[in-house]
Amino acid sequence: MILVTGATGYIGGRLVPRLLEEGHRIRVLVRSRAHAASRPWSGQVEVVVGDVLNARDLSKALEDVDVAYYLIHSMSKGARFGDLDASAARAFGRAARQAGVSRIIYLGGLGEPGAHLSKHLRSRHETGEALREGGVPVTEFRAAVIVGSGSISFEMIRYLVERLPVMVCPKWIYSRIQPIAVDDVLNYLVTSLVVPESAGRIVEIGGRDVTTYRGLILGYAKARGLRRFLLPVPVLTPRLSSYWVHWITPIPAGITGALVEGLRNDVVVTDHLARTLFPHIEPQDYASAIDRVIQDLDAGCIDTSWSDAAGPTPELEARVVLESNRGTIVERRTRRIAAPATEVYRVLTSIGSSRGWYFANWTWRVRGLIDRLLGGAGLRRGRRHPDDLRVGDALDFWRVEDLQADSLLRLRAEMKLPGRAWLQFRLSSTCEGKTNLEQTAVFVPKGLAGLAYWYVLYPVHAWIFDGLATAIARRAEAAAAPPAGFEPATHGLEVPR
Repeated sequence: MILVTGATGYIGGRLVPRLLEEGHRIRVLVRSRAHAASRPWSGQVEVVVGDVLNARDLSKALEDVDVAYYLIHSMSKGARFGDLDASAARAFGRAARQAGVSRIIYLGGLGEPGAHLSKHLRSRHETGEALREGGVPVTEFRAAVIVGSGSISFEMIRYLVERLPVMVCPKWIYSRIQPIAVDDVLNYLVTSLVVPESAGRIVEIGGRDVTTYRGLILGYAKARGLRRFLLPVPVLTPRLSSYWVHWITPIPAGITGALVEGLRNDVVVTDHLARTLFPHIEPQDYASAIDRVIQDLDAGCIDTSWSDAAGPTPELEARVVLESNRGTIVERRTRRIAAPATEVYRVLTSIGSSRGWYFANWTWRVRGLIDRLLGGAGLRRGRRHPDDLRVGDALDFWRVEDLQADSLLRLRAEMKLPGRAWLQFRLSSTCEGKTNLEQTAVFVPKGLAGLAYWYVLYPVHAWIFDGLATAIARRAEAAAAPPAGFEPATHGLEVPR
């Protein structure tokens, strides 16, 4: 039995399916059962809801556990996150010893212990020490920036590159760093289970390249085909830098402050124990890791994100939600439709071509004309069949990317855009025979032009998308309603008065 804490976070959410693939029995300790239930692996694991600072919860979570992964941090809790991290790790270490756990595997941060470490990096080291106080052998991996779609450190860099053609940077852009791909981090975490020599050791892990933050920024810009100019200045303090990063990216100020302060420290591998213990793991170079990130973003394939650990919020129940995360802008609209899912699905899959787009159809024709003028497909392609859709079909200036009977239609935009876009419709039936429609517009902007395109046109898009969702609901309800004057037959039975 393996316990994974932080299972709904960035690393934990990707680690659980990897461990399941290896055939392990998994238990997860989470703060919200509903949040865990939304994961595709939820039915394959044992879920324990609890708090790592609660002794009773820890006792229940650690019962019969052989190895525990500790992937918890408290950066989002404010200035006292270091004290909270140490207290939680100390409690976990004691409970693990009492439960007879044979090993704890922990992912911390790189940084020379003797150096003047930032509060964030110092806390990562102190968390490892607190875990060891319990007496259970700890395998502590230490890594720098993790390169992956959704990784908070890398997302901060990526947002800056995408949004700012010119960056005024403090001297920390010349700090040395050894980034590592998220897939390589997962390889180390999973493989350590079968490398008993790693127990009780601190293992520094990094990718193939040692570079600087300037190298990270320009390397990502090159991979995205963006020209970016960096202007280092000596007067931009970490505090001022954190405010600036907060305004440019969706990362909260409390987290950007801790991250930016840590950028002044060199974070490179100085002990090559990982090569000895894990000789078969060949870490990727930075360029290869970036290529994988871009492929994931282009495909809309993002398994987990730094923001996942925040848990569900009341706004998820709102009729309209607009959010920016993982380099992606998402607008989600919901409707309760008084019609069965089969009828709503029929309306959805009949859209486009000669039937039009149900609302403000003239705006779709104008957009198609503009696309033709720019060399795109426009609306002339129409659709293969007036009623039938298949995955891969062209639908005006969209392409059918996914199709699931009575539950899902996802379209990928093929018009000329400064970025990539999708329009998705998801259906779910209610116990009253009605249907919940979730209409989601997704846009991955490319550079400043992409952001400008989205926000300048958002009032128009919001009007069109709202009207589209309403029109779909009305059409489905009208089709499902009985004809005027219709009365159900009684088959000759007298109706009681």
